[in-house]
Amino acid sequence: MATTSLLGFSELFARLLSAEGRTRTAWTVEAFGWLILAEGASMVLAPGLAVSVLHLPDFAGNGESYFRLAGVLVSGLGMLYVVGGRLNAVGFMFGSLLDRPLVPPLMFVLWTCGILPGPLALIFSIQDFGSFLWTLFTWRAELRSGR
Repeated sequence: MATTSLLGFSELFARLLSAEGRTRTAWTVEAFGWLILAEGASMVLAPGLAVSVLHLPDFAGNGESYFRLAGVLVSGLGMLYVVGGRLNAVGFMFGSLLDRPLVPPLMFVLWTCGILPGPLALIFSIQDFGSFLWTLFTWRAELRSGR
């Protein structure tokens, strides 16, 4: 049985800053993280702009507050992807390959049930599935090259 040791906070933080030894696959995960981190930040800081760019209906009632809350959650997820990529976390990269292909079918269900507007469902589907393919093909190329 293999043993692993846990790194301390300062060691992990130093690795986070340097991203030393990061693979190309890890870079794809990090890049996806920066993208969704920026999207989440725009949802929090400029919800009106995000709504107009996506051609979503105007906010009603508490809609803007809920949209901002969703932005906080998206930003947090983006930060996890950035950290997972910068730390070259193979388990996280594998997990992202299991998670991201599920987004398009889920978006389709949410759209057909009238829960999510079509443009938002489409953009999330394209973004998640496209980044999934990028990570998958990069991972496979690295495996074939022996990295």
